[in-house]
Amino acid sequence: EHNTEQIYNEIAYPLVEGVTEGYNGTIFAYGQTGSGKSFTMQGIVDPSTQKGIIPRAFEHIFESVQCAENAKFLLRASYLEIYNEDIRDLLGADTKQKLE
Repeated sequence: EHNTEQIYNEIAYPLVEGVTEGYNGTIFAYGQTGSGKSFTMQGIVDPSTQKGIIPRAFEHIFESVQCAENAKFLLRASYLEIYNEDIRDLLGADTKQKLE
């Protein structure tokens, strides 16, 4: 019954705020195939209330970096899929390649 905007504000926003303060953050999307994990994480552009957690987090982080004064930032992100005990890097050049 919640849209991704509500999910982000209630669950991910505090985590991303911590990331902007220098803490590491991880979000796990866990569940059965077809249960909506990818949609929740990626979302769709229109309507904007259905934009996923990942694009919302990136906007949040980059807005915080732009507003910061006298600070340096190093940003790293991973987007991994673990399925049937196989791990794939979804941000890598070959998303079908399994990682060891």
